[in-house]
Amino acid sequence: MLQVSGLNVYYGESHILRGVDLSVAPGQMVCLIGRNGVGKTTLLKSVMGLIKPRSGSIVLEGQSLDGLTPDRRAHLGIGYVPQGRDIIPRLTVRENLLLGLESVPPRDRKKGISADIYDLFPVLKTMLSRMGGDLSGGQQQQLAIARAIMSRPKLLVLDEPTEGIQPSIILEIEAAVRRIIETTGISVLLVEQHLHFVRQADWYYAMQKGGIVASGPTANLSQDVIQQFLAV
Repeated sequence: MLQVSGLNVYYGESHILRGVDLSVAPGQMVCLIGRNGVGKTTLLKSVMGLIKPRSGSIVLEGQSLDGLTPDRRAHLGIGYVPQGRDIIPRLTVRENLLLGLESVPPRDRKKGISADIYDLFPVLKTMLSRMGGDLSGGQQQQLAIARAIMSRPKLLVLDEPTEGIQPSIILEIEAAVRRIIETTGISVLLVEQHLHFVRQADWYYAMQKGGIVASGPTANLSQDVIQQFLAV
């Protein structure tokens, strides 16, 4: 599905990502872990085309993404939920959701909001006329993920989806993401610090100083790795 090879990214003369190799298989959930400032968000932005690598390659389903703009990558099947969610506050929940249709073929836009969205996030159905800015942080996160799903992605990229969210909503988001994978076959690449959510993933990559320093099945996550890469 996704193959990142030898990725090097600089901010000015600062070397941020150092030869990063990473892959996400179809229908797999992969989690990036690591302390703040090690390059996790930079890696996600590089996948989305928001940052241009100096060298290396990013390939989606056999197609190189080199030189493609973020909107082209969205049309090819990458759904992106950034840190901070980027909900448009002065649009309603319905209008925010409909924005997710911008990257699908025109004939599919006429279908509107799929009932599957409300199955995943029931609270949104009761808030369609509310302004996005009036929602709680957890509700905004659900809206952001739902909007990304509206674009029918092959790969869903999530940057710290549980940041600043109450525990009960975290569990709802975890369950929704797992259900998305199980029912649609969408692959997921996420950055996450919440251990319970990390363990929902199939595979993890641990980052340190801009490089991948450990990886493996999340079922085999040791206490040493947890303390080194997840402890505050």
